Amino acid sequence: MIVFPNAKINLGLNIVSKREDGYHNIESVFYPIPLYDILEVIPVDKNKKSFSLEVIDLPDDGKQNLVEKAYRKLVDKYDIPPIEVILKKCIPFAAGLGGGSADAAYMLKILNKMFINKVSEEEMLEIGKTIGADVPFFIKNKPVFAEGIGTDFSDIDLSLNGYYIVLIKPDIAISTAEAYSGITPCIPNYSLKEVIKQPICEWRGVIKNDFEKSLFPKYPRLKEIKEFLYNIDAEYASMSGSGSSIFGIFKNEPDIDGLKTILMENDFIFIEQLK
Repeated sequence: MIVFPNAKINLGLNIVSKREDGYHNIESVFYPIPLYDILEVIPVDKNKKSFSLEVIDLPDDGKQNLVEKAYRKLVDKYDIPPIEVILKKCIPFAAGLGGGSADAAYMLKILNKMFINKVSEEEMLEIGKTIGADVPFFIKNKPVFAEGIGTDFSDIDLSLNGYYIVLIKPDIAISTAEAYSGITPCIPNYSLKEVIKQPICEWRGVIKNDFEKSLFPKYPRLKEIKEFLYNIDAEYASMSGSGSSIFGIFKNEPDIDGLKTILMENDFIFIEQLK
């Protein structure tokens, strides 16, 4: 069986406070976008190894892949036959798009559908929290207002259907630890939950990503890309998550030839009309 884990963007990201457990409380709106990895699970002969994972187009950082982590969480509780897993990465890594968490969430869902058929969404959300903060979002995979460490959700009435998204990920990798090292948590002077209800053209200058304050001086090209997107008529532009992707939301189809002027070698660009 093949599934297509999708990415997400953050519409606003406020770092509200630091918790006693070392994590941070945030406020953000998570929005799924149609940028996909490819995940395939193949049942194999019982005499073969119980689990194997091939990852294509992802540098090996020496850490356990979240897909395998998701598998280990379920195989400890349920009977899953030997499988081979192939993961083709298309969502950029270290980009603030939640690609690894999406892969883990889809792994939970595909294993349940293929072999178990009794893991409830509630149980899957609880398992997801033990894998990574963004994993529960991809279990639901719809626009939400996120609080706490990013796992407490409220439904929101938000649709960007018909708008175009331009996403540029420069050849810059920012770890979550690096991003948080420059943060001073504070209560925002606006209600993200209320402002997000306003027309998109009114978000600029109000809805903010707190990571930009410390990361833009360190990586000036991120600021340059954001300003460029506004200069070519983005309704709203921002860094996603802890970076380094910068996205713009456009009312009209953007000029692709014009976008090429900002790109450098090894930059990733994604352009799509949202549906």
